[in-house]
Amino acid sequence: MTLFGGVAQGASRRAAAIAGDIASNLIAWTAALVGPARKVARKADYLALLRRHLWQGVAAFGLLAGTMVWVDPCAEAAVQTLPFWLVSAFAEITDFGRSGWILIPTGALILLLAALASPALDRFSRGVLVTLVVRIGFVFVAIGLPALVGSIVKRLIGRVRPSAEAAFAYQPFSWRPDYASLPSGHAITAFGALVAIGVLFPRARPLLWVYAITIAVSRIVVSAHFPSDVIAGAAFGAFGAILVREWFASRRLGFEIEPGRTVRRFPLPTLARANRAIGASLAR
Repeated sequence: MTLFGGVAQGASRRAAAIAGDIASNLIAWTAALVGPARKVARKADYLALLRRHLWQGVAAFGLLAGTMVWVDPCAEAAVQTLPFWLVSAFAEITDFGRSGWILIPTGALILLLAALASPALDRFSRGVLVTLVVRIGFVFVAIGLPALVGSIVKRLIGRVRPSAEAAFAYQPFSWRPDYASLPSGHAITAFGALVAIGVLFPRARPLLWVYAITIAVSRIVVSAHFPSDVIAGAAFGAFGAILVREWFASRRLGFEIEPGRTVRRFPLPTLARANRAIGASLAR
């Protein structure tokens, strides 16, 4: 066997081992996520957490209905009076509300951690890597799942986007892009990120609020959505992320349901511990 042949064969075995680690870790992590809730978080507690958000859902629905009736019909005419430079600026900003800006890097990080978390690692290092992937996985699911469901719901509803037609024109089940206005997908992503990232990093909430509101306003300014579409998207994304957090908590994945039926976030690993675990993985 030549030197190059031996190197190639070794690299092939290494790649196969990494692929096996990724597959086994992803299967194990998915099983933990979709498996039954822990005994410490019984179904009654989970339902009680959902009931706590019922009044918020009622308030959001009332605001949505009022906006549809009194604001939407005149929104497009008001947007047409905005200066060109402002609309152009928001046209550039609005693309940062696409879910791919968050889902692609978080998904890549999950795959990277799945490759690093080898069974050959010591227990401490594996524990730190799993702790990290739970947090990143939470962000991925809390933003991606509501966005996916919202993209289906908007096409089932089939509301027209702002145009010369009336604000109440609908073509349910049409699956046409110009009839996919309610709810706003960008608003779902922005407010899902506000909740998902905000519960992990509370100090970032002011900046996340600025981001979410800016994206929501941009969808109206560029005539992609009515104000009620944005309100529906914001509620959909925020409540969706909250429900995902409750789901994680019922399985003690990054969060837990306390006896008082509140959700507590587990501490994040320190930067030093994360560096140590990653370094141990890269050194093996």
